[in-house]
Amino acid sequence: MTRWIDIPPVWLLAALVLAWVQAEHFPLGLSFGGGWADLAGGLLAGGGIVLMLLAVYEMRRQRTTVVPHRDADHLVTSGIFSRSRNPIYLGDMLVLLGLILTWDAVLSLPLVPIFLWVIERRFVIPEENRLRRKFRADFARYCEKTRRWL
Repeated sequence: MTRWIDIPPVWLLAALVLAWVQAEHFPLGLSFGGGWADLAGGLLAGGGIVLMLLAVYEMRRQRTTVVPHRDADHLVTSGIFSRSRNPIYLGDMLVLLGLILTWDAVLSLPLVPIFLWVIERRFVIPEENRLRRKFRADFARYCEKTRRWL
């Protein structure tokens, strides 16, 4: 049961709830100042969702799991994975940043690097270690040509 609770969307939801609560109840008079934040926030959140959808599509096409704690059946290096080794997690961060901007949650900006740190430690590093053990040379070549984030 814990493995189904300890998944990135739960961590993203927790960060989003914290940001929303901060924006609604503790704004402290701070603001990003205007419509640019709504536009940028919408573009970032929308871009994050697109990244996630492209990644899920590619993983399904390659017939491998999207569940972080499971072993991958195939090393996916095509599609959006040719640009980033972690497009779903990158998408999560973009959604978080975008909604922080949209909600005018200025004091919640530190949640973005904190979220990145948690995701990297709990999911990215263990996943990469599993891929490294299973796909050895192929994964090493993939890491040489594709960055972890961008």
